[in-house]
Amino acid sequence: MNQEWILQTTQAQGQERREKIMEYLKALRTRICGAFESLEPEHRFERKSWSYQKGSGGGEMSILRGSVFEKAAVNFSGVQGDRFPGQDAEGSFFATGVSLITHMMNPWMPTVHFNIRYIEAGSRQWLGGGYDLTPMGFENSEDTQHFHSVAKHALDQVDPKLYPVMKEAAREYFTIPHYNRERGVGGIFFDHYNTGHFDRDLKMWTQVGETFLEAVMPIYKKKKNLPWTQEEKNKQIRSRAHYVEFNLLYDRGTRFGFQSGGNPEAILCSMPPMAAW
Repeated sequence: MNQEWILQTTQAQGQERREKIMEYLKALRTRICGAFESLEPEHRFERKSWSYQKGSGGGEMSILRGSVFEKAAVNFSGVQGDRFPGQDAEGSFFATGVSLITHMMNPWMPTVHFNIRYIEAGSRQWLGGGYDLTPMGFENSEDTQHFHSVAKHALDQVDPKLYPVMKEAAREYFTIPHYNRERGVGGIFFDHYNTGHFDRDLKMWTQVGETFLEAVMPIYKKKKNLPWTQEEKNKQIRSRAHYVEFNLLYDRGTRFGFQSGGNPEAILCSMPPMAAW
């Protein structure tokens, strides 16, 4: 399933558009899971479906625990309900997306977060998402440069003005207020994105989805066999505490999930298997 196919949703209306977008997201999720499993020859994702209790739809959690990925969660959801949660509640809503997080066994391998989503609320619709990188105590300038260069190239294909704006948005969003610093080395972030040109907006959105693996997999392949010590593992675990604090206190996705009556187990998949304070 390619970008040209999903861009046909520009001509689709209503339920047909929703279904096409959800099919694209499911296919993207399958590709990402396959790429992660390629690093784990003896382990596979365990999948668990759930139903949305406050409306219709649901989702599927996919969890991988292995020797490279201490825990990876790659989740899909597609739900609709009578009232959009949050302060800007406006009639019924539909929300679908793929969200993932990795927590690596090797301390030298950074955590990565990715999400793309499509939301309708009343008469409005918008796109959101991005990807960002969080070294757990062991920042590497080459990794950071590679990650950002992929993001820049992806957005430049649509509009060279996008990357600086979305890079700054990521810096602002992923800043932990009580420490007054970013939780990682940044990436790109956008929310409530609607320029009035849905075909162009969707092209940008799919560019983010299509380039995520290019941004992170070379880093993981390069570092998965690096030796590490228990002291380095302890440092990683302490760094994970800041990730937990951000997700529970400030992350909009976590808040939206609970406010909308989403599946708690799926919402909290972002939590690391172990952290320390």
